[in-house]
Amino acid sequence: MNANTIGMLIIMIIYLGVMVLIGVLFSRKNNDTSDFYLGGRKLGPVVTAMSAEASDMSSWLLMGLPGVAYLSGCAEAGWTAIGLAIGTYFNWLIVAKRLRRYSHKANNSITIPSFFANRYRDKSNSLLAMSAIMIVIFFVPYTASGFAACGKLFGVPYMPAMIVSAVIIVAYTSLGGFLAASTTDLIQSIIMTGALIVVLIYGVHMAGGMDAVITNAQSLKGYLSMTMSHDAATGGTTPYNGLTIASTLAWGLGYVGMPHILLRFMGIGDENK
Repeated sequence: MNANTIGMLIIMIIYLGVMVLIGVLFSRKNNDTSDFYLGGRKLGPVVTAMSAEASDMSSWLLMGLPGVAYLSGCAEAGWTAIGLAIGTYFNWLIVAKRLRRYSHKANNSITIPSFFANRYRDKSNSLLAMSAIMIVIFFVPYTASGFAACGKLFGVPYMPAMIVSAVIIVAYTSLGGFLAASTTDLIQSIIMTGALIVVLIYGVHMAGGMDAVITNAQSLKGYLSMTMSHDAATGGTTPYNGLTIASTLAWGLGYVGMPHILLRFMGIGDENK
């Protein structure tokens, strides 16, 4: 294990320790279930916005989308980013205020399933059960992908890295609840934003400058096109037709149903924020 790896591991251990410490600190502020599950509806706009995007993007933004762009060029990554930007905008524009207002009016609902049950006066609890089951089914692979990214990110053996990451995440979430999760997301979003900028600047510098990067990209067939996808295996191109573009843009539709995003709307201190 070289000095760089040791230095990186030390930094990661300190970082993970800080995450657990945040959970411990916020555990003292949770007085009831509303505090634990929704932070007492006291989040500010910056924490809400940054934690919503960090909890959604996270490893996918740092590893998944750049990997797609690296292998296939601008088309898939570009149309995906456009679709997600549109979906995010309309989620905040159409859903956020209404959900904050009505989740509070609907018997102060603190989860999405309970909101559906209370909002539509479902005495049979069928809406509650159905939405809870849907969340469990679809969040198992979603959460698993996040843990898988933790195992691949640190440059150490996969299984131990994933297990340690899972223990840390469960620890600070179980201790501090929603406030701890939102605060750690805020910190992570700042780190991710800084990392993306630093990696871009450093990468372009190491490649010989922006001109060298653009020249190399232009030499790869279809790499800079929004209607063709570059095939890294063959060096050729694959057409990116209208139906594929529409399907890729449709990623943005998922935003209005993501429980971890919607909970941030419910937890903000004031709908006008």
